[in-house]
Amino acid sequence: MPAGLSSVIAATTRWLTRSYPAAGGALNAAYAEIQARQAVSVAAMLRYPTELDAGLLVLTGPGGSGRLDRLTGADAAEPDPEDHAWRTWVDEVLASWAACLLTDPALAGVAVAAVADGEHPSGFPYRFRRLTEPDDGDRRAAPLLRHPDLLEPVALLHRAPLLERLHGGLAEAA
Repeated sequence: MPAGLSSVIAATTRWLTRSYPAAGGALNAAYAEIQARQAVSVAAMLRYPTELDAGLLVLTGPGGSGRLDRLTGADAAEPDPEDHAWRTWVDEVLASWAACLLTDPALAGVAVAAVADGEHPSGFPYRFRRLTEPDDGDRRAAPLLRHPDLLEPVALLHRAPLLERLHGGLAEAA
């Protein structure tokens, strides 16, 4: 994973876990973060499939969480100046694609298979089980993060390009 993507993945994961918090307890928070990070990582490998794409993202910046915050109502709270810096590294498309993957394990499986052929993972040692095969513990840890109705407004923002990318990739492979 290119170094430039790690900041965007971390910020977008943080946005997801703060917007859709875990069901309580440190262990559940850790499981929820793992699931969000896996979804955002797969989304990043799909969205920025080459080193050049990742480099352009670092050069131009990801856009921030402004529209996502307005969509989820997070902008209604008093802004915290310490929150501003990391929020500028949130990638709206990655958050949307991750929301799609978190709410549809079958789609997540297709996405993981698609990135296995990409440039990023050297030998693709990642498994992404918590994303593609969530068990009851994963679902209990992150009920908000996995709830299709709650994530729908975010998922809807960029679902069509995700499906196009996945179907296009599948069609090219056939």
